[in-house]
Amino acid sequence: MTNTIADLETSDLILVTGSNTTENHPVLSTFMKRAALKGKKIYVVDPRRIKLVDLAEKWLRPNPGTDIAWINGLMHVIIKEDLHDKAFVEARTENFDALKEMVASYTPEHVAEITGIAAEDIIALARAFAKAPAAAICYCMGITQHTCGTDNVKSLANLSMLCGHLGKPGGGVNPLRGQNNVQGACDMGGLPNVFTAYQSVTSDEIRQSYEKAWNVSGLPAKPGIPVTEMIEKAYAGEFKSMYVIGENPMVSDPDLNHAEKALANLEFLVVQDIFQTETTAMADVVLPSLCWAEKDGTFSNTERRVQRVRKAVNAPEGTRPDWDIICDIARRMGYEMQYENSHEIFKEICAVTPSYRGITWERIDKKGIHWPCPDESHPGTPILHTTQFTRGKGLFHAIEHQPPAEQVSDDYPFILTTGRVLYHYHTRTMTMRTEGLNQMSPECFVEISKTDAKKLGLDTGALVNVSSRRGKISAKLQVSHKAVEGTIFIPFHFAQAAANKLTNAKLDPTAKIPELKVCAINIEPAA
Repeated sequence: MTNTIADLETSDLILVTGSNTTENHPVLSTFMKRAALKGKKIYVVDPRRIKLVDLAEKWLRPNPGTDIAWINGLMHVIIKEDLHDKAFVEARTENFDALKEMVASYTPEHVAEITGIAAEDIIALARAFAKAPAAAICYCMGITQHTCGTDNVKSLANLSMLCGHLGKPGGGVNPLRGQNNVQGACDMGGLPNVFTAYQSVTSDEIRQSYEKAWNVSGLPAKPGIPVTEMIEKAYAGEFKSMYVIGENPMVSDPDLNHAEKALANLEFLVVQDIFQTETTAMADVVLPSLCWAEKDGTFSNTERRVQRVRKAVNAPEGTRPDWDIICDIARRMGYEMQYENSHEIFKEICAVTPSYRGITWERIDKKGIHWPCPDESHPGTPILHTTQFTRGKGLFHAIEHQPPAEQVSDDYPFILTTGRVLYHYHTRTMTMRTEGLNQMSPECFVEISKTDAKKLGLDTGALVNVSSRRGKISAKLQVSHKAVEGTIFIPFHFAQAAANKLTNAKLDPTAKIPELKVCAINIEPAA
């Protein structure tokens, strides 16, 4: 996030897209609700009529996979009507002319044909967003989990820069991370091409600094393999072993039938987790680790705030901290990796991570600090890009609309999109063990519009078979006002009817994220 969570209340307009915020980020959504109560405007752009629509000034419903088109449509109107922030564009950006030329063809009428959003709604939102003194964009995996996910995000950045809504309170481009330390995992180099703080492994200078810190030589200059490509390589027999920590790919990966064959093809599979899962069932070795409440350390949350986490309960016998397990394996492989505790590890993190360098456990004893925080006299950075961007000037990207990898057909006439429900998290590894949550949301469902259900001659509670080009599941139909004609929603939490047996594993070429949010399906009554 370029801005903070609390900062949303200072926004004059909040544009929420690809995020079912009240169900996926219920605490964060309270800030949006309070903003609405203060008279601030919320606009929702989403294929489903999510609950946040009840508080919105307007709901714009795009056809799934058409985000670049409607964003370009907004920019077309803003430039045509001379509503863009000329001073910001001139002083702080480059490549504006290329953007202007590209969006010229995205008239509201043309965008309406692609997206299904009415031309007058495109115009109204464009004017409101551009004229707002401070407007924030919040997005989640409904934007990123596409074959054009990277370009979707760049398009939102284009829109924010165009109107000068970056680097100031109440503005910003704000991705909402799915769990409390997803941001921290990325900050720590949990990506195949970077060290901590997104320092590239291809840089000789950066590699040498880490070699010095760790007293090693020959750190590889070649980026590693993204997890989505690991699965393909395992299937092809090129990948021999895998070490999975705190993840359950046998529910969360796309095209699950294919993923299962890939994992089964491994010579050696290790899974480190706090509970047994569908993936531990396939493992050669299972390593039991501690949960968040059983250990000390830090979390870096969605707003880049680094916070202390403290042990609250004793761990079950036989479990160990993740870092202790990893260090033990490293020692057995010939590298002496040993720490006294997590505080010692955090000191090393700050020593090799420029954006964390000024953060100490003492400074965050009671309240977290937003990175970047380059030294101990620095207060932290709640708002990014206040005077300049990381690269200097912000770069506009001229990005054309590109359709989803899979289209509807006579055999597969519906579009499927997936996501979460309020009562469960991800693959239910944790939440399935809570009786109250299972009472509120006990099983998978197929959310469908009243119109589509009527065409099929079915109603709520009917057991249906849902099939795609990759697999089939059975679940009960749920007629809902959230659903829109032609689009079906299925939560992916439930292993017994795993929506990811249906989803498409086609990848974004840059981020290597799969197109989980759009695929073609068919629905039939179960025999």
